[in-house]
Amino acid sequence: MPVAPLPAEPPQIAYAPVLDAEVETAPTQRALQPVRTATAFDEDGVQTGKPRLFKGGKLLLTNGISTVEGSSGGGIARWATIAGRQMPGGVGLSAHATAVELPDYGWRSYGVAVGFGDRLELSVSRADFDTRDVGAALGIGQGYTFNMDTFGAKLRVAGDVVYGASWLPQIAVGLEHKRSRDGALVRALGAADNESTDFTLSATKLVLARSVLVNATLRYTEANELGLLGFGTAAGAGYDLQFEGSLGYQLSRRAVVGAEYRSKPDNLGLGDDDWMDIFAAYALTDHLTLTAAYVDLGSIATFSDQRGGFLSAQVAF
Repeated sequence: MPVAPLPAEPPQIAYAPVLDAEVETAPTQRALQPVRTATAFDEDGVQTGKPRLFKGGKLLLTNGISTVEGSSGGGIARWATIAGRQMPGGVGLSAHATAVELPDYGWRSYGVAVGFGDRLELSVSRADFDTRDVGAALGIGQGYTFNMDTFGAKLRVAGDVVYGASWLPQIAVGLEHKRSRDGALVRALGAADNESTDFTLSATKLVLARSVLVNATLRYTEANELGLLGFGTAAGAGYDLQFEGSLGYQLSRRAVVGAEYRSKPDNLGLGDDDWMDIFAAYALTDHLTLTAAYVDLGSIATFSDQRGGFLSAQVAF
């Protein structure tokens, strides 16, 4: 029987070159990727793994600064932003110190806020309000200082400050439980209680194409001078709906200027006015932001023309 000659080259597997090419050029498949770090607050639902602690990725200034009550936002108005520079799946942190110098008073506040997955914010702050010579005039003592603690929570329920549909702002609901540490005195001044809770609904949007930030907040509150003079009145005045608004223009990725307005109840009948400011914020680094403002707080405890300077420093991760 004739024997077939051996081929000049060993036989090839026809599919081998194709497989090799696919291995060399095919993109990494999602199924082969390691489980990414995330938490239950991630946009994609419940995930596993350790959270990315303090590895910020937000655009500068889009986490806001710290309000005088400790939450993220503007200087005097609460925004729908979440504290910290974390992205979804991460944990962020911010801390602030704020000083307000007025003709007859001095304000100091400081606190920390934690953001979880760019969805939930928890904050705590302390405010000290020095009455200076006014204390003696009011009969409460020269340089008497009112103190207030604020415990805040905020939950983002829809939208995004920067991304998504331009018509849909970031929307957040929240609360601030405030406690005056001068219970006997604020009751003597006519307040009904020394602690209470504010409820807020905020909407915030940065229109990148116009470099404009717009914010509006509704606050349901019974606080007298934010709560420094207690809450409500013994005569029955209580909760009322108030408005906070902010408008900012981004000069660059690190600088923004703008103005704010905040209405306030006058439960004690002391002629307390609404608050306004004109501010400028600058991110010195990715983690440190300084804010300066001219504030007009009107009349406080019958002393009018309380206009002065606001200075705040915030560290965020």
